[in-house]
Amino acid sequence: MGLKNYQYSKILRDYDEKQLRNKHELERRTKIAYSKIPKLKEIDDSIITVAMKSAKTLLANFDNQDSIDKLKEAAKSAKLKRRTLLKEHGFPEDYLELQYQCTSCMDTGFIGSDKCHCFKQAIVNVLYSQSNIKSAVSKENFSNFSFDYYPNNYIDESIGLTPRQNIEKVVDQAKAFIRNFGTSFENLLIYGNTGVGKTFLTNCIAKELLDSSYTVIYLTAFQLFDILEKNKFQKDGENEEVESQFNYILDCDLLIVDDLGTELTNSFINTQLYLCINERYLREKSTIISTNLSLDNINAKYSERIFSRIISNYTLLKIVGDDIRLQKCI
Repeated sequence: MGLKNYQYSKILRDYDEKQLRNKHELERRTKIAYSKIPKLKEIDDSIITVAMKSAKTLLANFDNQDSIDKLKEAAKSAKLKRRTLLKEHGFPEDYLELQYQCTSCMDTGFIGSDKCHCFKQAIVNVLYSQSNIKSAVSKENFSNFSFDYYPNNYIDESIGLTPRQNIEKVVDQAKAFIRNFGTSFENLLIYGNTGVGKTFLTNCIAKELLDSSYTVIYLTAFQLFDILEKNKFQKDGENEEVESQFNYILDCDLLIVDDLGTELTNSFINTQLYLCINERYLREKSTIISTNLSLDNINAKYSERIFSRIISNYTLLKIVGDDIRLQKCI
């Protein structure tokens, strides 16, 4: 697991609090609905009565299937009336049902005895101090993505397209990556000058995949190599948390490495980077790398093995244009 006991307990408490909030929210909605549609309480009381009768019938006579079927039909009819009434009065049909942040585990964190994908992501968030990723993707997502920052009045010679035409093509490829995730294996290299929207785009992708129940780890290049270095030089069993971080890096559904090239490069970094991207390639786990480096710079800065692996096994998405942060300041 790699979590300290207090960290694991904190995650479990968070799930308990989610369930409690869900119940309180349902109680609040129920009061509102009952006040506006008094008939609803009668229907809900009838549903409870039918449920009690069903339980008594089962206890008294397991073989009385005809009575049980009639009770089930009565309950089904009452629930249909309830949903119809809610809809007629402008409420969602499921307004008086518990609402969950995670419908897979109903906010328990477990599906049977197995950890739910949301629990695994909660562990990831704790291990990598990336609880802020949800805050980032709440702002940086496709709903807030604007093509207006990319000019359409000149052709970039390196790609033969205007920045606007190019970003439209890049976004289409990013959305295809999301759409095919889980059914086909693909990696992305997103490269271009500072401030053209590379990190914003990776956050857009991260949000879509997080919302689709995949585990996503976002690390800067510096954070990644710090973990790889600690894992390499620690003694066996010395730091369970670092070992767990390392294992998750190799096995999470999507690893995002941001700002590759900002780290101090040496033979150790080269070796560890190759180990990381090659192992994930062998496991068919997708990786997104963003960098300010050009392809020539990547070739010069890293080993031939790394460059060959990226060129051969990554879809190359170049973003061109002016620094968006500077545009926002004007």
